[in-house]
Amino acid sequence: MISVATGGLRIQDVQYEFIRRFDAVNVELSSRSIENSLPYRDLWQWHGHWSGTESLKNYRSRREYVATLFSPLIKLVQAGPAVAYEATGWNRVDRTANELRNRLASAENEEQFQAVGLLCREMLISLGQAVFRPEDHPTIDGVKASLTDAKRMLEAYVASTLVGSANEYVRKHARAAIDLALHLQHKRTATFRDAAFCVEATISATNLIAIMSGRRDPMA
Repeated sequence: MISVATGGLRIQDVQYEFIRRFDAVNVELSSRSIENSLPYRDLWQWHGHWSGTESLKNYRSRREYVATLFSPLIKLVQAGPAVAYEATGWNRVDRTANELRNRLASAENEEQFQAVGLLCREMLISLGQAVFRPEDHPTIDGVKASLTDAKRMLEAYVASTLVGSANEYVRKHARAAIDLALHLQHKRTATFRDAAFCVEATISATNLIAIMSGRRDPMA
């Protein structure tokens, strides 16, 4: 984009390759549940924008404009969880997963990192609400689970749904994710690493519950 707008490559020589790469990147971003913020799939559209915009009349302004398009997206990809996330179909859970990436990418201070922990907790609560049914999933300790008690809801769901040695592992994994979220939202010295750990654990726990529920089963 910079080259064609600053006297370098000709659009007609690179248009096909640009579209091919755009589509490939779009697929990859979609697989990570990241929205593609680049507005131009066609270099001629980009040409129309810079040639018709007063603030983009020189090469420097065009370079800076392209940087503003790509920098947030690059930061979002770099800050995103290493654990891949595929949409579950539970709308509130999926919306929060997308928002987690945005919050982690934009967080710069302790309060914002703490807010990531709060969002992780909200995602786990929504996950519990999506799968837990009191009549089918009795709580481990016999105490009634409230609508915000992610730990009891998820533990009860796992214990009632999954048999064998994997049961305790998944329960511990869910508990650890919840504990990390609670710890982070109250940690006044929270850092990026604390927030990233919390996001990783939350995404991973969600993936495990989605597998248990059958939402990762191959299509017949």
